[in-house]
Amino acid sequence: MEYEQAIVRPPSEANSLLLPVTFGCSHNKCTFCGTYSNIKLRIRPLEDIKRDIDKVAQNYSRSLQRVFLENGDAIIAPQRRLVEVLKYLKEKFPNLERIGSYTTPQAALIKSVDELKELHKLGLKIAYMGVETGDEELLKKINKGATYDEIVEAGRKIKQAGITLSVTVILGLGGPEGSENHALKTAKILSDIDPDFAGALTIMLVPGTPLHKDWEEGRFELITPFQSLAELKMIIENVKFTDCFFTANHASNYLPIKARLPKQKAAVLKLITEVLETKDMSRLRPEFTRAL
Repeated sequence: MEYEQAIVRPPSEANSLLLPVTFGCSHNKCTFCGTYSNIKLRIRPLEDIKRDIDKVAQNYSRSLQRVFLENGDAIIAPQRRLVEVLKYLKEKFPNLERIGSYTTPQAALIKSVDELKELHKLGLKIAYMGVETGDEELLKKINKGATYDEIVEAGRKIKQAGITLSVTVILGLGGPEGSENHALKTAKILSDIDPDFAGALTIMLVPGTPLHKDWEEGRFELITPFQSLAELKMIIENVKFTDCFFTANHASNYLPIKARLPKQKAAVLKLITEVLETKDMSRLRPEFTRAL
């Protein structure tokens, strides 16, 4: 398998075949992200992708059940290329149950609903999209490259196509000063999208990124662990999901949370409130164990 940078995939794709379809990210300008630094977007030739599939199929043709399309947003690839890849995967792995991919809002917006439905019919069952925040000004500040309305439209298109939608937001992205506004507007955008899965990560600075430079030069301030929990509490209090599996159990988070919302909202809020009131640091993940 050909890779040009460190592999990044969602935790739920731990047992999936990681199949490079693109290299890099089509946007690659978010101020907090250093994953694809110095990697120019490139769509792999179909023959290279098929060669990788053939190699894996020699030993795992009957046993492989999940595939994750790498890298930053494989959905950006031309529709014909994606269709050929998905068809070939179904041909080589008859017991394949699910294909997943990252997508940027921009990539999802380029595709029509009918194109997304076509991909779903061929096995694309889940798409992962970074929302980050619902604060319009903060979206501009982090150079997300998409507005509030565009992100909502992208998420809804994915769901309309029948594809399971998993989104992420970032606690602490607005710093202490913008914390409340970030939390309230993030709860609103999550409600408007109404995803199947949602995950809250906590900001961790990546050396070499614009946001890290802002922190070094005093233009950005990190929130404290308990401020991050206050943000998380505010999001959960105000979000209105139909039925969403919500997590804050990423390695960057201080207090692991998993809950079905709204069903388990009261229980989760009780836990977070208890930790906030007691300020018990022993309940939190130690700083040295946190990771991107």
